Amino acid sequence: MQSFFLESDHAYFKWREQKLKNYPRQTEELIVDINNPYKLTAKERYSLQTICQKTNLVIYRTSHDDVDKKDIVAAIANQLGLGSMDANLSADKDKISSIQVMQEGLGSAYIPYTNKPLNWHTDGYYNQDSERIRAFIMHCVQPANTGGENTYLDPEIVYILLRDDDPKFIDALMDKNAMTIPPNLEENHRIRSEKSGPVFMVDEPTQTLYMRYTARSRSVTWKNNAVTEQARAKLLEIMKNNEYQFCHLLQKGEGVICNNVLHNRTMFSDNSNTKRLLYRARFYDRVSKPDHIVELEGAK
Repeated sequence: MQSFFLESDHAYFKWREQKLKNYPRQTEELIVDINNPYKLTAKERYSLQTICQKTNLVIYRTSHDDVDKKDIVAAIANQLGLGSMDANLSADKDKISSIQVMQEGLGSAYIPYTNKPLNWHTDGYYNQDSERIRAFIMHCVQPANTGGENTYLDPEIVYILLRDDDPKFIDALMDKNAMTIPPNLEENHRIRSEKSGPVFMVDEPTQTLYMRYTARSRSVTWKNNAVTEQARAKLLEIMKNNEYQFCHLLQKGEGVICNNVLHNRTMFSDNSNTKRLLYRARFYDRVSKPDHIVELEGAK
């Protein structure tokens, strides 16, 4: 999409105007109630797709009897055009990860499987281009006793705020060597290769803006020049203070569907009887666009 290249000011400002027009400001505007996640109505599906098309993020809520079953994630995904699922290191055999505190095993070495806070990031920022994470679903089976709130931020909004401040920041963060993630080595065995790439890019297969980012300070190398450092600092400033982010504590039967938006998580604590459990699936697809020929009145 030409809108995201700096030499295309006309296309960019036209896109920017449409993006910001009627952009939601309250988390409640992102929530869609669904009756049966295994069989979405046309109206439910349209609502999920339309909100996600606008904000790259939507939250569903259901009181269906089977909210604790993992296949609910695949069922929702299949109805929204999400079919190519990523199998990360800690995923189960069905490629869906059970996000909970792990005391031992492979997952215990990674922060998502602890109760520690998670800093701002997009999923799969360390993946190779052939395994680019374009969407994910997080489904809540059991919230924590306290804490565990997520904050979400649309990368397209971040792009706008950053470009509004100074276009040179966009230029720096679109550099092919802007951010490098070193290889993942365990006991001298290479699990994942080094990955260098931009923070912002135009994803050619989908012709959409794509963002790969982590706010972590360890195991990340940034291009060593003044403008990249300034862009990094501005990014952090934007994420700390802007009017477009959405905070939400997922409850039982709720889930987030998104085109791999920026997100973080607060620290949480479990009690002896209940343990926080979320199911996460990552996809190489984006959420399908709404079918505008669907008639909402009386849609079944």
